[in-house]
Amino acid sequence: MADGKIKQVVKKTLLPTYDVFDEYRYFEPNTQFNCVEFKGQKIALTICEDLWNINDNPMYTSCPMDELILQQPDLMINIAASPFDYHHDEDRIKILSDNAKKYKLPLFYVNQVGAQTELIFDGGSLVFDQEGELKAEMKYFEEDLQVFDLSEIQNVKNKYPAPPRDSDIKQIHDALVLGIKDYFQKSGFKKAVLGLSGGIDSAVVCALACEALGAENVMAVLMPSKYSSDHSVKDALDLVNNMGCKHEIIEIKAATEAFDQMLAKPFEGLPFNVTEENIQARCRGVVVMAMSNKFGYILLNTSNKSECAVGYGTLYGDMCGAMSVLGDVYKTQVFELAKFINAEKEIIPLNTIVKPPSAELRPNQKDSDSLPDYDTLDRILFQHIEKKQGAKAIVAQGFDETLVKRILKMVNIAEFKRYQTPPILRVSSKAFGMGRRMPIVGRYMD
Repeated sequence: MADGKIKQVVKKTLLPTYDVFDEYRYFEPNTQFNCVEFKGQKIALTICEDLWNINDNPMYTSCPMDELILQQPDLMINIAASPFDYHHDEDRIKILSDNAKKYKLPLFYVNQVGAQTELIFDGGSLVFDQEGELKAEMKYFEEDLQVFDLSEIQNVKNKYPAPPRDSDIKQIHDALVLGIKDYFQKSGFKKAVLGLSGGIDSAVVCALACEALGAENVMAVLMPSKYSSDHSVKDALDLVNNMGCKHEIIEIKAATEAFDQMLAKPFEGLPFNVTEENIQARCRGVVVMAMSNKFGYILLNTSNKSECAVGYGTLYGDMCGAMSVLGDVYKTQVFELAKFINAEKEIIPLNTIVKPPSAELRPNQKDSDSLPDYDTLDRILFQHIEKKQGAKAIVAQGFDETLVKRILKMVNIAEFKRYQTPPILRVSSKAFGMGRRMPIVGRYMD
């Protein structure tokens, strides 16, 4: 599109922020912008974020389309690899519509579909007329092909009616399935393994993996301990039967007792605490990693975003894995996903959905023993992570100050764990990982 080079200027911020670097782009002086001529049409060809330099969201000091429009193009084409998040489609449509209206040109937006490790590209290519009206919206999360006559853009809607807009949860579901599928196909892997506890997180991951890879390619490993309830084992087996995937039951009681004996002398006189709980989680991690090594399975992590945010997980235990499927999905959204998966028939057992969440690492344990209720926790986390709000701003929304400060402190001190977690499939505007760089030592939170 441009004969000149694009330079990037990186400006370091004065205080630690959610994104350590602010990035600005500018074109070298005297950069030449040229339209592409094809079959008698002059095309203003832009790439992805070139069209986001509009309204109050400047990305370039010199706007590519402001230069290209001087050559009187007949239409705009924007080729893009726009990463998915479940709020992004509405923003995308508005920005593109504003471009079509501003430059009074038809706009063809062609978006990539597929996944590349953490990033998921949702497709959904779009066509706008010169008034900015959306004329056609193509399929999401799958390849699609449509042919348009430039002279008939005004009548396109009759030929290609826009599909109903999917709910956020359906978009998240479809994105995760595509993310799993492409990770395996593009990496040359075929089979997945995961720990299946009878809880909702592992049940949802198992269902998504079976949909993405085929149930015959998924191995669910049940690893009950002496604290596992009978109904948890039954719930896990019911899911396996509903899905038709493979499974193994490998009890960890003997392994945890062996560790208890090994550590009896140095731990003598000390009470049972999180140490023994973590030993159980790490025994399970050893088992599923052994299954991965022996049979060539790829381990799927089942931790959700709420747990990941506050550090409610065990390094080298339940945080093991080659990919984190739910690491960008809050616990409340996991419940919604389970209900979506069950929309037509019961796949995830009802008891898995309605019972109080528990890690079952001590007698009668519940998540609520250590964490606020998930509805409150997730709303505070969303404001802090996605909306980039600090404690004062969140408290001003009506949340309890002591609770807010406690939660934000938990997020801060858990950063070292997140540096050691698997790649997380991104479905939100701010996922943990490469999209949210934070220092491990964050004393500025004090």
